[in-house]
Amino acid sequence: MIRRTTKSSKSKTEFRKVLAMTLNRKPFEAILAGEKKTEYRENKAFWRKRLIGIRYEEVHFRNGYLAKAPFMRVEYRGLWKYGKGRSSYFGIRLGRILEIKHYRKRRL
Repeated sequence: MIRRTTKSSKSKTEFRKVLAMTLNRKPFEAILAGEKKTEYRENKAFWRKRLIGIRYEEVHFRNGYLAKAPFMRVEYRGLWKYGKGRSSYFGIRLGRILEIKHYRKRRL
């Protein structure tokens, strides 16, 4: 996905690449709390097509598919490949959290 943003003082347009991912509640909260700095994905054709050879600037995480689902923008810090052959997987390194929307902490 390519997002288009404009700089406030100039009329030039800046393009940035965004990797959009959906997460369950537990990993979403772990990233939010700073406990999880890497998101892992299997080495399958679906993820190879989206990850290899593309330089992203940020990752957008959603916890669900509703319009007001919890949302988080996180800095993209790189891609690592772990293992060999069929058992290999990708590690998406995450940086600082840039924005959080529609998130309410769960009551115990």
